[in-house]
Amino acid sequence: MSNHSGRGRIAGLPEWDRCAVMGVVNVTPDSFSDGGRWFDTTAAVKHGLDLVTEGADLVDVGGESTRPGATRVDEAEELRRVIPVVRGLASEGVVVSVDTMRASVAEQALAAGAALVNDVSGGLADPAMIPVVARTGAPFVVMHWRGFLEGGNVRGVYDDVVTEVVDELHARVEAALEGGIAPDRIVIDPGLGFSKQAEHDLALLARLDRLHELGHPLLVAASRKRFLGRVLAGPEGSPPPARERDAATAAVSALAAHAGAWAVRVHEVRATADAVRVARAVEGARTDRPTPGPSGDPAAPSPANGAEGAR
Repeated sequence: MSNHSGRGRIAGLPEWDRCAVMGVVNVTPDSFSDGGRWFDTTAAVKHGLDLVTEGADLVDVGGESTRPGATRVDEAEELRRVIPVVRGLASEGVVVSVDTMRASVAEQALAAGAALVNDVSGGLADPAMIPVVARTGAPFVVMHWRGFLEGGNVRGVYDDVVTEVVDELHARVEAALEGGIAPDRIVIDPGLGFSKQAEHDLALLARLDRLHELGHPLLVAASRKRFLGRVLAGPEGSPPPARERDAATAAVSALAAHAGAWAVRVHEVRATADAVRVARAVEGARTDRPTPGPSGDPAAPSPANGAEGAR
């Protein structure tokens, strides 16, 4: 297993000194939170550029809804939706991730300028995916996945969700490595909301340290998901609609950044961009550095050192 741990450097991508912000562009008529809003190419490219202006470091473009109950689009339609948007954003210098389970879409998106493949199935949906990614040398997001969610939540039953997700992710990482993807190009994602109930998602967020033990940078994709609706509703209430979960999403972004996530994937960028910067500033303030003396050397400890008037 790779010893590439913590926030991590991913070969082939820029390096950020804080948790990165991945903005979402769904080029779909039926996404759970913003379906249809960015459906044509021009609107989708403009939305991606707006997300960058608001603070997104990279933009994740997807043409197939993965919400529970969604039916799959055919390959030709997914290509028609995704490739022009990837090309348009990449031509403007945006770091583009392609959100797809199809190797053909990944391959054409990479050729159109995408820098990263984000496969919610972790290479399980299409046996050609890992070989394609390995051949192109692109970084690869391996998400925890237990099957297509058509008809509801598939096999969302766990004795110990954290241990089982870590073990199943480890198996997919090993498959990616055996398939020729370099260790410093693998990102892992716990798959919040995929075959998981609210208590499972919260348990995973509480134990991101266990995911770090796999030794790869971590992507956390909590944005607007059902578990946040459940948290906000409380025991009796009805969950707020997806677009009213952005403040809760930003809270998760701050927690994930604090826990050392490489990136967070969000629909509404501005609040999360602020959240990760605050987390970085607090992290920086916590770092124990000796107080420099007048010459710039660490000063000898003394009761007054660092106090008002010490110099």
